[in-house]
Amino acid sequence: MAGIRRVNGKYSGVNPAVSCGRLRQVQSLLRDGGIATPDGILCSLGIDSRYNDGCTELAKYLFYGLYGRNQLNLEYMLEEFSEEMLDDVIFLIKAECVHLYCNPMNYSYLLPYVSHWRNLHLYCMTEAEYEDEEAAEEFKISSFVTMVQDCHRIGVPYSSQGHIQKFDMFMVEKWPLIQAFALEGIGGGSFFTMKYKLMDMSERLWQVYTRLDPVSLDNLLTEDVVSFEKQWTSFFSSMDLESHLSILELSEAQAGEAFRTYYSHGLISSNITDKSKSQQPFVLFGKHSSLDDLESFSFNFPSESHQVRNTGPQASTARHMVLQCVAPKGPLSCTRTYFFGTTHTPYLGNQNTQQKKTEVLLLSQIYSAAVQAVLSGIKCYSCTSSATKAKDVAEHTFLMTLDSLNLSQYRSALRSKCEFNIQAVNQQGRIIPLCDEVSRYLVKTASMTVHDIPDLQWDGGDLGSVVFSESFLESSINIQQKDGTVSSDSCYTILTTTVPRYACWLMESDVKQSEQAQQLTKKEEGTCLGTPLTVADAAYVFSSGQLSTPEEGKIIFFSGGLLFIHSQYGSITVSKDHINTIKFYDPDSSAVASLCLEYKSTLLPHLPFPLHSSDQSLIFALQPRSKSHRAFYSKVLSVWKNSESGLNLQLVDQEHLTWSQRNMHTRLQKLHDSQEPPVAKRRGSLKTSYSQLPEQDMFLQHFSLSSIGQEPILYDHLGTLFPSAELRNPVRSQGDKVVITIITGLPGSHKKRLCDFLVQLNKECGRWVVYEPAPDSCDSFSASHLQQYLSSFLESQRGPGGKPRLLVLSPG
Repeated sequence: MAGIRRVNGKYSGVNPAVSCGRLRQVQSLLRDGGIATPDGILCSLGIDSRYNDGCTELAKYLFYGLYGRNQLNLEYMLEEFSEEMLDDVIFLIKAECVHLYCNPMNYSYLLPYVSHWRNLHLYCMTEAEYEDEEAAEEFKISSFVTMVQDCHRIGVPYSSQGHIQKFDMFMVEKWPLIQAFALEGIGGGSFFTMKYKLMDMSERLWQVYTRLDPVSLDNLLTEDVVSFEKQWTSFFSSMDLESHLSILELSEAQAGEAFRTYYSHGLISSNITDKSKSQQPFVLFGKHSSLDDLESFSFNFPSESHQVRNTGPQASTARHMVLQCVAPKGPLSCTRTYFFGTTHTPYLGNQNTQQKKTEVLLLSQIYSAAVQAVLSGIKCYSCTSSATKAKDVAEHTFLMTLDSLNLSQYRSALRSKCEFNIQAVNQQGRIIPLCDEVSRYLVKTASMTVHDIPDLQWDGGDLGSVVFSESFLESSINIQQKDGTVSSDSCYTILTTTVPRYACWLMESDVKQSEQAQQLTKKEEGTCLGTPLTVADAAYVFSSGQLSTPEEGKIIFFSGGLLFIHSQYGSITVSKDHINTIKFYDPDSSAVASLCLEYKSTLLPHLPFPLHSSDQSLIFALQPRSKSHRAFYSKVLSVWKNSESGLNLQLVDQEHLTWSQRNMHTRLQKLHDSQEPPVAKRRGSLKTSYSQLPEQDMFLQHFSLSSIGQEPILYDHLGTLFPSAELRNPVRSQGDKVVITIITGLPGSHKKRLCDFLVQLNKECGRWVVYEPAPDSCDSFSASHLQQYLSSFLESQRGPGGKPRLLVLSPG
C-alpha cells in the first residue's frame, strides 16, 4: 500500500492501489458469464454521448479527482485547453483488458490513473497528427470500431444515481459516437444497435460505486463527517441561547430546526425514495418519545405544541429529549438522549452519602446502559460480522449494566422494551440488508432503543424512551501464518464519536444550587473546602466513563479541595474528605498539566453522572502558561503538599499513572494541540473533529488493505504493507488474551507490598498493570466492575510491544 499517501490529512495525487482496485470492481461485473452479462462496458464522455450522466458518473469513479466536484488542477487545465478536450475520452472495459481512446492533450492527466491497469490498449495520436481535425475524428471512430469488434453484448452506464432514467437503446443510438459507427469506410458500416445488443448496467454499477475504499472514505471523513458535525454545532449554539427560564417555552420544532433544515435542503437535489422512519431527523421531548411517537413521527410536521414545560410526567417539565440527525445524501446518522437538569448536588459540607434519586438520574443511568450496549454490540459485530451475536451481546450488556447501577428492579420491565439493531447504509442513504455481500464495505448504524420506560419509583406512568446510536465502519483482514493457518484481524472506527454522548441544561433548581456553591469563593475561611487560594480560571475536566468528553470550565483551588464551574453541569465541589490520592503530572512547559484525582465513592452523589467511571478517577487539566497553571505552582502546591492539608498529593512521572489516566491525558493533550474550541463552547463548535482522533490513522491503514478484498495476506508481507509498527504484529500472537496474576491474602498480609515489589522487579523487562478495588469498597468484590475494567484494558492495549501482564489485587 505504498501508493497510499496523505499530505496534511488529504490524499495526495493519484492512488494506484485504489485506481486498480476500482477497475477490478467494475470488471468483476463481467465475469459472471451468461446472456445477462455483457462482453464489455462502454463509456463515452462529453458531446460524443450527449453528456450522458451515467457515463460521467463512471468516469468520476475511475478517474476520481479528474472529473466531478473535486477536480484536481481543473482551473489550471482549462487554461491549457477546453473542457471539451478533457472530455474527449472513450473507453471499453472488458473482463481481462481495457481499451482507452484519448487525445494527446488529456493523455498526461489520464496516465497516472491508467498506467497501472493490466492489459491496457491505448489509442492516442501524437500532437502533430492531432492537429488535423478530420484525421483526428477518423482516428477516434476507427478506434471505437476496433474496441468493440469482438463483442456481442455491450453494457452502458445509462443513468446516474441522482438522475434515474428508463433505459432506451434508441436514445443511445442518438449519441454522436454511436451514429458515427454507421459511416461507410471508417465506421462499422451498419447501425450499432443492429450489430450489438445494448444492456443497461447502471444499477449494478451503483452497487460498485457505493463500496467504500480509501479515497471515498477520505471524502466521507473530510466532507460528509465535517458537514454532519456542523449540524450538531448549530444545534448546541441554538440551545445555548436559552436560559433556565426561556428553555421551558422551547418546542420540539424549534429545537430540531437545524437538523430538519439540513435534511430537507439536502433532499431537494437527491432522488432518495426510502421513507424509512429511522432515516428521518427528529427531536422529541419527555413522554412524547414513546414507541408510538418514534414510529409515527414525520420530520415534515414537527410539533410546536410539545414544549419542555408540558411533556414530562403528568404534564410537568420534561426531563429529557431524544434527538436524531441524519445526513440527507449519505450514510451518516446518530441518535442521542440529552437531559433537562443535572444529576448531582454540590457538596457543601453535608454528610449525605446517598445519591439523590431523581427521574433525570434514572433516565441517565438507563441511557448509560444503552450506550454501553451499543458499543459492545459494535465491537462484537466487527469481530464476528454476525448481527445476531452482536444483538445478544448488546442486550446482555444492557442488563448487566443495569445490575451494576443498582437498577435490578428494572431488568424484567425493560428486557422486552430494549431493541438493538444494526443496519448498513449506502452512500445514497438507503438501507442495505446485512446479508447482501456489498454491505461488508458500507457504513453501519448500530442503535438501541429503550422505549416506554415505566416509572417504578414514583408511579407516574411512563417516562418516555431513551435512544442511542452511532455510525461506524469495520475492517477485517485475513492473515496467513507461517504454519499455513489463517487468522483474522479486525478493527472498527466510530464515525460519529465526536458528537457528545451526554449533554444537559440547567433548570431553575440547578441554577440555585450552583450559585449557592459559588458563594464558597466569597468566604475567606470556615468553608467545607477550606480557604480560597486562587481565582477562577480555565481548565478541563474529564473522566474515563463512556459518557464523558473533555469539558472546559473554570477552576478555583481551595486549601482543602477545589470548585469547578461548568456551563452545563453547574458547580462541582470536590473536598479533601472525598479524595484518596491526587497525582500531579506536568511533563513540560508546553504540555497540559493533569491533576488526577482518585476519589472515594462518597463523592458520587456530588459528581455529575457522566463523570462517573469504574476506576473512580477524575482528571482536571491545566493549560500550559495559563493563569490557573501558574497559580497552582505559586499558591496551591506548597499548601497541598503540607502534611496538615489532609491531601495526599504526589508529583509523578507518566509511568506512575494508570493506563486509563495516561489515555485521558493523551486525549486532553491532543485536544489542546488541535487548538479547537473546547466543548463548553461546543456548543459553538464540536471540540475535536474526527480527523484528530488518535485511533484514526491506525484504522485507515487497516482499511486501505481490507477494502481490496478478503484474500489471505502472508504474515511476512505485513511489514511492507503496513508501515505502522502497530499493525506489523497484529493479534496473531496473543489475540484478546492477557496473562492475569491474582494476589490475595488476609488483611495485614502485606499483599499490596508484594504487588508493588513485582511491578518494580519487572519494570525493565515488561509492563505490569495493577487492578485494585476502590479503598472504600474493601469488603466487597464487584464482578461487573472487573468485567468493565478488563474490556477497557483489552481495548487500550492494542499496539506495539505486546500486551502487559495484569495484576489483580483482591479486596480486603
